Amino acid sequence: MGRFRQKQSLFGIFTLSLTIFGGFAPPMQRAIAQDFNASIGDNGIQATTLHSEPYDLLGRKIAIGQVEIGRPGQFGLDKRATWRPNLNLSQVFVLDAQATPDDYVDDHAAMVAGVMVGRDKRHLGVAPEARLFSTAIGSTMNSAQPEECLATQHITQQNGGDVRAINFSFGESLSRDPRPNPTLDGNALLTQCLDWTARVHDVLHVVAGNQGSGGIPIPTDHYNGITTAYTTRLQGDVFNKIDFANLSALPVGSGSRLIRNEINAGDRRAISLSAPGSRLNLLTSFNTMDQVSGTSFAAPHIVGTVALLQEFGDRQLKAQADQWSLDARRHEVMKAILLNSAEKIADTGDGKHLEMSRTILSKSNKTWLEGDAYSNPDIPLDIEMGTGQLNAYRAYTQFAAGQWSTAAPVPNLGWDYGKVSVRSFQDYRLATPLQQDSFVSLTLTWDRWVDLDDNNNNGQYDVGETFTDRGLNDLNLYLLPADTNDLGEAVCRSTSPVDSVEHIFCPVPQTGKYKVRVVYAEQANQASQDYAIAWWTATTP
Repeated sequence: MGRFRQKQSLFGIFTLSLTIFGGFAPPMQRAIAQDFNASIGDNGIQATTLHSEPYDLLGRKIAIGQVEIGRPGQFGLDKRATWRPNLNLSQVFVLDAQATPDDYVDDHAAMVAGVMVGRDKRHLGVAPEARLFSTAIGSTMNSAQPEECLATQHITQQNGGDVRAINFSFGESLSRDPRPNPTLDGNALLTQCLDWTARVHDVLHVVAGNQGSGGIPIPTDHYNGITTAYTTRLQGDVFNKIDFANLSALPVGSGSRLIRNEINAGDRRAISLSAPGSRLNLLTSFNTMDQVSGTSFAAPHIVGTVALLQEFGDRQLKAQADQWSLDARRHEVMKAILLNSAEKIADTGDGKHLEMSRTILSKSNKTWLEGDAYSNPDIPLDIEMGTGQLNAYRAYTQFAAGQWSTAAPVPNLGWDYGKVSVRSFQDYRLATPLQQDSFVSLTLTWDRWVDLDDNNNNGQYDVGETFTDRGLNDLNLYLLPADTNDLGEAVCRSTSPVDSVEHIFCPVPQTGKYKVRVVYAEQANQASQDYAIAWWTATTP
C-alpha cells in the first residue's frame, strides 16, 4: 500500500482501492466484468445513449485538453505505452514543449484520459473520438503555479486555438501558495490564470473538486469554469449520492477547521456540478483494471460530455446555419447547459420535475430541496452537489432545443447568449403557460474579468508575469408573472452578490404565463456584460 499512499499524496484527489498494482483477486475480476462503462451508461450520465443512433455523437473532430502532473503514454513515443489503454491522443507535452519518450508517463493521467477518450471496449470513454491534447506539469519540485499556468495556456493554443474544454485533475495546496496568509478567494495565480484563459481563449475549464485530508484546493476557487464533486452508488448500480470523501460541506462540527481551509472564502460556493467518481474500473498503462475513486475521475465525465455536445453543435452549424450561431461554442453557454440540465429530483411521471430520472442525495441523504440553495435566493449552488448530477442526455436535450433571443416569446426549453447593460435588464417571455406546482430550472452564467499584466506586450502569459482581478459584475435572475415589472412580485429569484452563476429551481405557484428576467444590478468592470442563460420548464398539459 505504500506506493498507493505515495501516489495519493502526489495527486491528492484520487484513491486506489486495489492492493496490488497490476493484479487483483478473482472476486474483483468478476465484479469488474459486470461493471463495464457503468458511469457513462444508464446508471451514470447516459452518454452511451448519445453514442447510439439516432444521435451518433462520439466527439468527432472536437479538441479537448488535459493538464496534470503526469501524462498518459502515447503509442509510438513511449515504450511503456506498448501496454497502453487505447486512447485517442492527438499530442502529449511537458509544460509547453513536446514530450520526450517515457518522461512523466503516469497511470493517473492515463485513467483520467480514458474516461474522456478511451476506446477500449472494457472501458469506453465518454467521447472516444474527441481529440485529446495532454500536458504534464512534471516534478512538483521544479514546477509551481507559474509553470502550471504556462502549461494551461499551451493547451488552449492547440488545434489552431480551438480547444473547447480542459480537464484539471490536479491542484495546488494553500501551503505552497506564495501569498501571505493565502485563502481560496479566487486570487491565487493559477486560479486567475484559469479565469483569464477561459475569457481570452473561450475554453471551459473543469476542475476536480477537493477531497481528503489536506487536499489541493487551488484552483477550485475559479469563477469562469466548473468545479465538480463526485457521486457514488447508494443502492444497486445507480450513481445518485455525493460520496462521503468529498470535503465540500458547511464548516460545522468535527473537522470544521479543515473544511474551512478547503472551501471558498466568504459565501461563494465552489462546487458547480457533480458526476460519477466512486469505484470506477479503469484501465492502467499495464493493460489491467484498477478500481479508483475521486473527483479526478468525475471531472473528465464533464469534459467528455462537452465534446459530445460540441460535435452536435458543429453539426447543427453546418446543417442549420440560419438557426445556429457560433454562440453554441461559447464556454458560458456550455456551463449554463450542463448546470441547468443536471438531475436533482426524480420525476413521478407527470413531468412536473422536468422528467429527471433520479433523486441525488447529499452525504447526509438530503435532497437538493432540503439544502439552503433551495430556500435562500442569495445561494445559487448546493455546497455539496452544485446544481445536481451531470446527465449527458439531458444536457443534449437542453442544448438541442436551440438558441432563442428576447426578440420574441421563447419555448419552454432553450438557451441564449446575450448582453445586458448596467442598471438594465433582458426579458425572456415564455410562449406557453406554466403548470401550477411544476418546477422551473433556470441558470445564468457570466465571467469574472481577469486581465494579464503583460510586461512585454506579447499577448501571452510568461513565467514571472501576474494577473489583475477587475472584479465580477453582479447579475441577478428572476421568474416573474408575464404582466408585471415589479421585482417584488417575482415568484422565484437568484440574487447572489458573490457568484458568477445564478440558479433557480422552484415550483410555479399557479398556472399562468411567466417571463424570465436577467438584471445587471451592480457594475465592477465593463458597463455591458455578456452572459449565457438556459431554461427548462414544464408547460400545461
